[in-house]
Amino acid sequence: MNNKTLSCALAIALSTGFSPTLFAAQTTAVPAAIEHFDNKGKSPSTYTIEFQKGVRETLPFADKRDFEEAKKGFIAAPPYNKIMAEAGNVAWNMGSYNFLLDGKDFDTVNPSLQRQALLNMAYGLYEVVPDRIYQIRGFDLANITFIKGETGWIVFDTLTSKETAWAALEFINEKLGKRPVVAVVISHSHADHFGGVRGVIEEADVRSGKVALIAPVGFMEHAVAENVYAGNAMTRRAFFQYGLLLPRSPYGHVDMAIGKNAAAGNMGLIEPNRYIEKDFESLTIDGVQMEFQNTPGTEAPSEMNTWFPQFKTFWAAENITGTIHNIYTLRGALVRDPLVWSKHINNALYRYGQQADVMLAAHNWPRWGNERIQEVMRAQRDAYANLNNAVLHAANQGVTINEIQNVYKLPESLKKNWATHSYHGSEEHNSRAVINRYLGYWDANPATLMPLSPKDSAPLYVEMMGGAAKIMTKGKALFDEGKYREAYEILNKLVYAEPQNVQAKDLLADVYEQVGYQKESAGVRNSFLAAAYELRHGMPKGLPPKSGGPDTIRAMSTELWLEYLGIALDGSKVADLHFVLNLKTPDNGEQFVVELSNSTLTSLKGQQAKNADLTLTLDRSALEGVMAKQTSLDQLVAQGKATFEGDPKPFARLMAAMTPFTPDFELLPGTKQ
Repeated sequence: MNNKTLSCALAIALSTGFSPTLFAAQTTAVPAAIEHFDNKGKSPSTYTIEFQKGVRETLPFADKRDFEEAKKGFIAAPPYNKIMAEAGNVAWNMGSYNFLLDGKDFDTVNPSLQRQALLNMAYGLYEVVPDRIYQIRGFDLANITFIKGETGWIVFDTLTSKETAWAALEFINEKLGKRPVVAVVISHSHADHFGGVRGVIEEADVRSGKVALIAPVGFMEHAVAENVYAGNAMTRRAFFQYGLLLPRSPYGHVDMAIGKNAAAGNMGLIEPNRYIEKDFESLTIDGVQMEFQNTPGTEAPSEMNTWFPQFKTFWAAENITGTIHNIYTLRGALVRDPLVWSKHINNALYRYGQQADVMLAAHNWPRWGNERIQEVMRAQRDAYANLNNAVLHAANQGVTINEIQNVYKLPESLKKNWATHSYHGSEEHNSRAVINRYLGYWDANPATLMPLSPKDSAPLYVEMMGGAAKIMTKGKALFDEGKYREAYEILNKLVYAEPQNVQAKDLLADVYEQVGYQKESAGVRNSFLAAAYELRHGMPKGLPPKSGGPDTIRAMSTELWLEYLGIALDGSKVADLHFVLNLKTPDNGEQFVVELSNSTLTSLKGQQAKNADLTLTLDRSALEGVMAKQTSLDQLVAQGKATFEGDPKPFARLMAAMTPFTPDFELLPGTKQ
């Protein structure tokens, strides 16, 4: 089977072959109309089927309010379900998830997650506030929102790609009449909310002031920096969290909780011409009154909500959506603060929630009616606060980071509320994140402070357990008993000890698959299913290096680039080298002193060394070609666009010692082909 998948920042086309099943598991058939995409894949076990049955019997599936809200205000859907990228690939394909519309209960999907996945099948144009606020949903991971001003559209968030944003603007203009975009508001610093900006406005109109581009303070810094320092590793890990190689199938990718998945087109970034800097700040644009609430340190380090007093409508950005979010993001990110998150929701509840008639957000569906709005706001406020408080309550009684995932439970009253289910986050990994935030990764047992690497410790465990054959026998027995966590605890050791043991990897993959089927969190499900896939078939070949595109390069500060060079440097290659460089970029007036010593590169902005070994002078605009790896400093010198004063040989050695990061490293042993 050929599987073409597309990622948020990368357009990836990969052909993957599937091998025959090595051994059968205790299974029961899923609906015959949909076959497993993987010949090694398994149907849900009897234990998984019983688990799913228990979920159906214990959760409040009779509560249909979310479905009523998700379809309310529907105007029209486009006649197409694919949006093509300028590069020729499919940027977006909503139709790939149509299997969810068949009305079947899939025992390969946690029933709660399947419910969320069905809710996220909304596709088309919706009216939220009569004749004033509209949303287009299902064109990307996020929603794009249009507020009708006196003369044009005010757009809230612009999706991930230029192509999907442009398609949304064209569609609303077709259905409601063409209107110019007079302003764009970016709620926060994540790419699925700003990446499509060039699909709705021109940069020249922002620079001239014709179009207002508004964002919270710190937006540009965080939009770029969050994915730079560990960006290559994040890209690789995203293949697990987002299931980028998983086919859209009941056995594979079904949802991403806040939407289906991210589009794969041209991602852009334009510097805003207006920042919201105060905690609360009012602004009227094109006759529409708005009060912005800055909420730093919540879902993003730079984020803001918006209140529309004329419409009694509250825009909750990504702070209140149809799920409890990630405190720790599995692809990798700084740990967020659930207590701060809860406090910002509480502030919004008392400032706006008491009078709001409508609440909408950058993902999922809106809520209508003040009682309903307060219910959801209060429930999410309490869920984040409880996560923080209950985890620290346990930690203060000795529960460690390696135990809390088995101790912390959401209160029963919140379990009965759909708005507090962790489809994007999970109680298990979020609870560990809280302890990590306050106490760090160490559980205070000296044996775990500096543990052996898994590849070194695993052979000891395998030897003490009596060898591979005994572990396989026990692992298979645990699998057949439905004891999947116990099974992967020992099988993981065997795979690390014997990374070429195909039978061990296949059995561990079977275990991971059943765990994935059972998980309510989309990211956790994807991670287990993607791990199963790589254990069976190896990691994908030929992954391209991460690239944020020209807009991201231009937005990256010189200081940030120099810090990245310090990360990319293989210090062992320049251990004997010490030199001082003065860097000047005359077109923007910046200057830096850069020093290599003790195998370490450091930089200081706004300074110049008196006795530098080398001075490099070039315009920042020319440096961007080097940052984007489109040209070299030697070429710029030859073109007269850069000058060296001093001996450039040490600098050449420095640049030669840079490691070209690519996301092609193993996450699991024995999976690199």
